[in-house]
Amino acid sequence: MGETAMRGTRIGAVSYESELYVQPAERFPVRYECPEGHLTVVPMSVEAEDVPLVWTCRCGREAQAMDHIEQMAAPDTKPVKPARTHWDMLLERRSISDLEELLEERLALLHQAPLKKSA
Repeated sequence: MGETAMRGTRIGAVSYESELYVQPAERFPVRYECPEGHLTVVPMSVEAEDVPLVWTCRCGREAQAMDHIEQMAAPDTKPVKPARTHWDMLLERRSISDLEELLEERLALLHQAPLKKSA
């Protein structure tokens, strides 16, 4: 056996550190409830700046915080712009009267064109 080996111990199995004078960080519980009725309690540090308003439940759905709401700030949400459709972009370039005039022109061209026979 080598000189560096400790006799009578296992590597990594036993810790000789004592938790006698160790003070755990101060915490408070935050309760989350999902739409399925599951209750999840998550201990948070009192020094935590951002306590989430939603938590993923064990069933996979989003659970909402039930208490300590007064300590939590609402998340910053940016206003969502509605998606621009093709019609919106077209109206940015042309007015309704321009579009009606263009439609009449195209319909007149279609009525004048000879019919093609399909093979």
